[in-house]
Amino acid sequence: MPEPELAHQPVKSAARTVQLLEHLARAGGMHSLRDLQVALGHPKSSLHALLRTLVEAGWVESDQTGTLYGMGLRALLVGMSYIDGDETVALASSSLTWLATETSETIHLARLDGTDVVYLATRDSTHELRVVSRIGHRLPAHSTALGKALLAERSDEELKALLPKRLDALTPHTITDRAKLLADLAETRERGYAIDRQENTLGLRCVGVAISRHGPARDAISCSVPLARLDGERETELVRLLRAARERITRESWSLGPVRAEEHLTLGERGGRA
Repeated sequence: MPEPELAHQPVKSAARTVQLLEHLARAGGMHSLRDLQVALGHPKSSLHALLRTLVEAGWVESDQTGTLYGMGLRALLVGMSYIDGDETVALASSSLTWLATETSETIHLARLDGTDVVYLATRDSTHELRVVSRIGHRLPAHSTALGKALLAERSDEELKALLPKRLDALTPHTITDRAKLLADLAETRERGYAIDRQENTLGLRCVGVAISRHGPARDAISCSVPLARLDGERETELVRLLRAARERITRESWSLGPVRAEEHLTLGERGGRA
């Protein structure tokens, strides 16, 4: 008879380490022991011991006085190793460069993480007026073309369970009503691509498409353009190029081995191509 599966018991010290590092990553800058203790609620003595251990290991840095703490260099090295070893980033690299050359605009590759998207790769615009972004940057999925392209891959039932009760506004144009967002995502499925209408950054419009490789899409690519350089004809051309880049990435994926073609289709494509 198989042995009964043991109930999972979180390791308290490991959980506290993760909470501390994630808090430092979100907050940025340097923080006192008291501030960290108030934010995390951990006992002061154990938090201090944990900080000293992480400082010695290079995951956390302290200032010259030893009283302020922030993220250490080790975190950057490990974070970059995730990017360096990610298959999708490697597969998409040449296609992102091609897309940036064809559009002369800023190109992003991002991954859905809960209700946020995290930037995995970028290619900068050649124009003086351009978008500046960084790898590892995290944004609410509902406010970006990248995120909306990925959210639209989920059913309304999945979205109702996934989306937070409160949708934060990044600009006056951000959709903060859940019903309106679901309607926008339905339009995204029908259209075949997502649009960010100054919902993340004022003066900026983005279009994005999801990339489905093996199962539900978790990655997407987008093109960000200042409104001053965009009209209807230009947007149509950008969407065409985004779809072409997605096809290039899909072909690269197919070259790794036999995968059912339908696994590479987005919901919009399965339900009727836009």
